[in-house]
Amino acid sequence: MLNVDSARSGKGGEPPPRAQRRAASIQAFSPEAVARLFQAWENAQRILLAVSGGPDSVALMLLAAEWARRRPGAPSLHVATVDHGLREDSRREAEAVAVWTARLGLTHDVLVWSGAKPRSKIQELAREARYALLFSHAARIGADIVATAHHADDQAETILFRLLRGSGLGGLSGMAASARRQGLMLSRPLLELPKAELIAFCEAKAHPFFADPSNRNPAYARTRLRALGAILAEEGLSRHALLRLGRRAARAEAALAARAEAAAAALDARRESGGFSADFTALANEPEEIFMRVLAAQITVLGGQGRPLRLDRLEALTAAVQGALRKNQPFAATLAGVALKLGRDGALVLQTENPRRRGRGAPKKEPPMA
Repeated sequence: MLNVDSARSGKGGEPPPRAQRRAASIQAFSPEAVARLFQAWENAQRILLAVSGGPDSVALMLLAAEWARRRPGAPSLHVATVDHGLREDSRREAEAVAVWTARLGLTHDVLVWSGAKPRSKIQELAREARYALLFSHAARIGADIVATAHHADDQAETILFRLLRGSGLGGLSGMAASARRQGLMLSRPLLELPKAELIAFCEAKAHPFFADPSNRNPAYARTRLRALGAILAEEGLSRHALLRLGRRAARAEAALAARAEAAAAALDARRESGGFSADFTALANEPEEIFMRVLAAQITVLGGQGRPLRLDRLEALTAAVQGALRKNQPFAATLAGVALKLGRDGALVLQTENPRRRGRGAPKKEPPMA
């Protein structure tokens, strides 16, 4: 646990740098600024805050508690800490968070990731388990929002990580401030705030927090990425530049999504359980990106896998289908459990594969590219 000391005066009575940061932090998080942070929560009934005990989530908890105290009829706040059982101190830290939440007058629950732990992709699988536990708990207590403390540094790292993986525009947009998940809202109200400001806020409030040693473990990709990020920042690819890239990608993504939606709406299509058919002739000369998005939307609905399609496979399928369409040639293929058949007349039929056939000759699962 980090010790939070009271500020001391420097030479000549001037406040030292840490004290200055604390004072600036208090000023930055004015009641008006905090109200803007949580504006999306105005109509919520109950909110579940994911608090691990790190400075980011502690700052989220403190800020949310202040916001709720100032707002008449505010949604009820509940706190949950996920104990992954991967470190010796994890349970002790979760119990400490319970003490802190009690002092704020909030309820707290520890959610345990039980069972055997995987030996590979531990961070990715732990993240999936964490979300599953949080959203299941939110549904049990009747919460309509699950809030996490992802911040600007996390956003920049996410964009850099996806850039290195060759992600598309959707991935380069970074994390959304809000998104639907399992029928509830996932909220990330701190996305525009750097981690340093959140640490300074905790220090200004003289509130303790924990430092996760896994953040310094070079065995994890995120840790290595932080070291690479420092090098790239010296060449101009700083956090600010990555966030700017994310905003521009998000703007382009929104425009393309709107155009694809309009193109799909103009199709003379028939939809039924497990099937879709339409005359795609009108899309033959559409830009490949638009054609791909229209095709992907229908495959995703029919496939029902709940995860993004492999971008490289989708690109290859799109090129093949649109090429055959322009040449008035028939074509057939499968992707994500969906069978596709294109006729010479431009009629495209998509059909969910029989579950018994779906596994035959299926490619080995690989990570999706957003």
